[in-house]
This record gives sequence, C-alpha cells and structure tokens, in this order.
Amino acid sequence: MPRISGVPTRDAGLLVRLSYRFARKRYGAVPEPMTVCAHHRPLLWTYATHEMLAEKASRSLPVTVRELAVYRTAVRLGCSWCVDFGTMLQKHEGLDIDRLKDIDNYATSPRFTHQERLALAYADAMTDSPVSVTDEQVAELEREFGRKGVVELTYQIGLENMRARINSALDITDQGFTSGDACRVPVPADQPS
Repeated sequence: MPRISGVPTRDAGLLVRLSYRFARKRYGAVPEPMTVCAHHRPLLWTYATHEMLAEKASRSLPVTVRELAVYRTAVRLGCSWCVDFGTMLQKHEGLDIDRLKDIDNYATSPRFTHQERLALAYADAMTDSPVSVTDEQVAELEREFGRKGVVELTYQIGLENMRARINSALDITDQGFTSGDACRVPVPADQPS
C-alpha cells in the first residue's frame, strides 16, 4: 500500500473519473501512480499530458532499444511498479519478455543485440549516482542512433528515473500487471482517503 492512498473513483471529480476510464480502457486497470497523483489535479494533468506527448514523440529508436533501456532503469532503481508495468508494455508490444530474466547479464547474454547492449549500458551510466556517462559512450550511441536517437534515449531514461524515484518515495509497488492476464487489476478500493 502506498504511503499516500489513491483517490477512489467515488471521490474523484468528473475529469479524474474520465481519466480513470481512459486508463482502464487502455491498460485494463487504472495505474496506481495516477490515482495517487489525483490528489493534485494540476499535476495529474501535467503528468498525463507529458506521458502521452513523450510516447508520441519517441519514435526514432527501435522499440526494443527504448523499452529495454527504460526497463533496465526501473530494475536498477528497484521500482517494482515500473518493472511490472514495463514488462506488461513490452508484452503488449509483442516483445520477448522471457529475456528480461537475463537483463542483469545483458553485456554477455546472446539474447541482446549490440544496439540493445549500448542502450542498456547507457541506462546504467545515467542511473548511477553520480552519473557515469562518458564522451565516448555518447559518441558511440550517436554513431549507432544519430543525434535524434541519443536525445530520445537520454530523455526516456531520464523520465524513467523520475517515475521510479517518485514511485519509490511514495512506496507505490507492483500492481500485478504481469500476473495472469496482463492489465486485469481493479481500480483502488473505494476507501476514504
């Protein structure tokens, strides 16, 4: 249970209920970070708009490269919600989620391509504290993906760092998106906040 409980549907205003309905239709459940963020509606709209725009704008990289880098970031930061949701997103993209078991061995595992290894190493370097990205690493990524691809990869890894750190701070943990049928998790119980 998160440190701040989510806003139940019955206590949500009309626009929040509509956003819950949209999320439920899209994901099969309302993501718990969204219900927690609903306590601050202007930030909820900022969050939702930002996520949709970032998703639409991020089309330069191969989807496997982008999704694996984001997933790796979630794993490194220990965000069980992000790992759960990220696995579900990869499953819905038709990606091989079995290889996620080898994510900690990406550097030597034959299950990852050269491009994926570069992106995963970059995710590690960006997620280190302090950040350990090198000039050589960025130059190699630029040769592989171009400047637009490097910017997209950097942005997505940075965005996942933000998501994972927010979820960890608020103790928002896995919601069960990958257990059984992906995305069949109910809205938070209608309990008073």
